[in-house]
Formats: sequence, C-alpha cells, structure tokens
Amino acid sequence: MQTYMTGGTLEVLLVDAEGIRHTNLLGRASYYVIIECGTREYRSKESSSEDDKISWNEKFTYEFPLSDWKNLTHLKFRIMDTELFTDAGFVGETIVHLGGIITEGKDRGFIELKPAPYNVVLEDDTYKGEIKIGFRFITNKEAHVIETREFLAEDKTKPRGSIRRSIANLWRILWWRFLFCHKTDSKNKHKHK
Repeated sequence: MQTYMTGGTLEVLLVDAEGIRHTNLLGRASYYVIIECGTREYRSKESSSEDDKISWNEKFTYEFPLSDWKNLTHLKFRIMDTELFTDAGFVGETIVHLGGIITEGKDRGFIELKPAPYNVVLEDDTYKGEIKIGFRFITNKEAHVIETREFLAEDKTKPRGSIRRSIANLWRILWWRFLFCHKTDSKNKHKHK
C-alpha cells in the first residue's frame, strides 16, 4: 500500500514582541500584525505594549493542497501600529522561510516548533527587537493507494489447487523425467557398444 499527502495545515502561533521600534509621538500605540502566506492574509488583534513587550497569543491556520505548499516559500509578518489619528504605521517585519518546516512535516506527518524569537527588520534593513512565533505543520487526511497485481491463470474457470498439491505434482514430473532420461541413456549406451 502506498500513501501520499493530499494537503497540509500550518498553524502559526503569534506570541509576542519585545524591543521593537515605537513610532508613536503621543500616547500609547496599539500594535497588530499582518501575516501573509501566499495570497492569504490574516490580521491579528490589536495589543498595547506593557514594559516594552506586546502580547497577542493568537493562533492562525493556513490550509492548502499539496500542489500549493510546493510553491509557498515563506510567511511574512508585518508589525503595524495605530495611534490616535493614524491607522497603519509600519514598525517592522519578519520573514520566516517554510521549506524545512513543510519538508519535515510532510515526511513525518507532523512537526511542531515551539515559539522562538525572530529578528524584526526595519525599513532600512537594520534590526530592532524580536517577535516570538511558533509553528505546527500537520498533513491532512492521507489518501491511500492500494497497489494490486493481477495474476493470470491458465484457466480461470478451474479452482486453484493448494501449494502442497502443486509441489507434489512438480516432484512427480521431475521423478518421471529422471527415470525416463535415465532409461533412455542406458538404452543409448547399449546400442553404441
């Protein structure tokens, strides 16, 4: 029996961020994250910073067929802020490459990476702060293909005999050939003398 994956589910756990750039001039900013995977996009809830740490603790799920997972190379996390009079100020972003996660997940059927910090990249390609993200990749229901082989019998209307009977018939045939060949060789030896 051969098994193949029909698709996969990627669960993304957006935990928190620390030490990121603050773009607000007045008051406290609220932060949210836009998560992009291929053409699908999610937006996290807004969260305010407390002691330089922003917490979301949200899970997002991406489900794609196998053909799509082959083409999805990364996830992009864009951290945005909202202030009193503005809605979307860019704070920074993180790109996580999915190749190893998907490959291991496909091979094992399941992989989980505990939340770990990733650098936040600013517009000028410098780093400021970290965002903590966890991943779980699960293969969807697998399709099973049963390999079948067809054996051709000489006459399909006759019932097939047992293995013991087949071996007995083989021995009988070999024994008769041995006797016949032995008698023929003896007669030929007597004729040549």
